[in-house]
Amino acid sequence: MTSTLFLQSDSEDPFSLYKTMLENHPIYWDELNQIWAIYSYEDCISILKNPKAQIPAINQNNAQKLNNYALEILNNLTRLSNGKQHEISKEIAMLLFSKMKSVDINKIISQLIENNLVENEIDWVHSICKKLPVLVVLKSFDFEDNDCDFILSKIESLVKIMLPQKTKEQVKSINEISENIFLIIGKRLSLYFPESLFSKISESNALSPDEIKTISISNLIGLFIQSYDAGRGILSNSLLQILDNETFSNKTEIQKSVIETLRFDPPIHNTRRIANKDMTIGESLIKKNDSILIVIASANRDSEKFENAIYFDIERNNNNENLTFGIGGHMCLAKHFSIQLATDALWFLFDKYKSINLLENNIEYELMINARLPKKIWISLQ
Repeated sequence: MTSTLFLQSDSEDPFSLYKTMLENHPIYWDELNQIWAIYSYEDCISILKNPKAQIPAINQNNAQKLNNYALEILNNLTRLSNGKQHEISKEIAMLLFSKMKSVDINKIISQLIENNLVENEIDWVHSICKKLPVLVVLKSFDFEDNDCDFILSKIESLVKIMLPQKTKEQVKSINEISENIFLIIGKRLSLYFPESLFSKISESNALSPDEIKTISISNLIGLFIQSYDAGRGILSNSLLQILDNETFSNKTEIQKSVIETLRFDPPIHNTRRIANKDMTIGESLIKKNDSILIVIASANRDSEKFENAIYFDIERNNNNENLTFGIGGHMCLAKHFSIQLATDALWFLFDKYKSINLLENNIEYELMINARLPKKIWISLQ
């Protein structure tokens, strides 16, 4: 019996399992974990676009005992909502993106490297990947330096709010910091957005301005969370693939490498849905309330979709059709932002330093099921 759920830290090569399942069981009922696992590109698309497959609830009936501020954040995130709530949250999230101002990424990454470089060596993950994406978002909304420092120091604890299962210690930490972060962001948005803008959105959606403001605060926090997790993963995995394949001659090549990394070695390996009605995928009947694991990292290496899928090839003409950011109504709104940020940061690195060497061969990964994120990447810069 194959278990579809495993810690990425326990697997040297999860893609070998995905290959086996693609060839033999592209739609698989995991009896042990009571979940459907979907491995092929075509079937993953079918689930991601199917209105009968919805985002599963996290912390139903507040079983995890989050405080009111943490609950507001969790309950209003675009990525965790369905139906009309999702449409409203998505509209607000898109508004937030439209109001982000351009910032000097080179200046931020240069300062981070200068602050953390020790004898020409640096841990790329800790010093850059865990900080740069969040800092860029913060600076894009003109947060003050002390607020940037506070949010950056607490973000690692805050991202645990996304876990379906949380320890008592994680809940305690989330509750301790959520009020401060919520109020800091609320104050910034009040200065950044005119009240008339919140009123206009509230009128069109039959919600109060305060409700719209709460959704806005929650989704800006959601952007910080995505920047910390997926953002660090794109920067980490892209650096490893670029070094391994030596695809760093110019900025265009860097960008192509980032996009191919999102297909070939994505930071997010799977996402979940729950069936709200019976549906048929292929020849399999997925019943109402069945859990579904969409293995996007497997779909990204489906040879039916990508020619010579097991090879890293930045010139493949459909690499941008990878499913790492999802597709359909729940496609990640940060897709283009994330690709551009990673391209700019990595081009700065390879343009500034003539010699960049990986100092370790065996990369360890975080104890996560859905994401493959390196714990550390030590490199030398000359």
